[in-house]
Amino acid sequence: MCLAIPAKVTALEDGDMAVVSLEGVRKRISVALLDEIAVGDYVLIHVGYALHRLSESEAARTLSLMAEAGILSGELEEMTGGEA
Repeated sequence: MCLAIPAKVTALEDGDMAVVSLEGVRKRISVALLDEIAVGDYVLIHVGYALHRLSESEAARTLSLMAEAGILSGELEEMTGGEA
């Protein structure tokens, strides 16, 4: 399905790259589309790009709704290429 999904920034790297974490899944993504980003921020990611920064409560609510709708596990599987 490949929806945009919230994740927490756990590390910043050179070249507008960052590492995000969600449910124990870590992924390297581009943050080039955002002006400012910091470790601990929550971002909405889609196909390897951070599209928008959001609050922790907004991220939690979105993840809860995705889990309730039964789509969170599928999105996590897509993030890992089926290795989750």
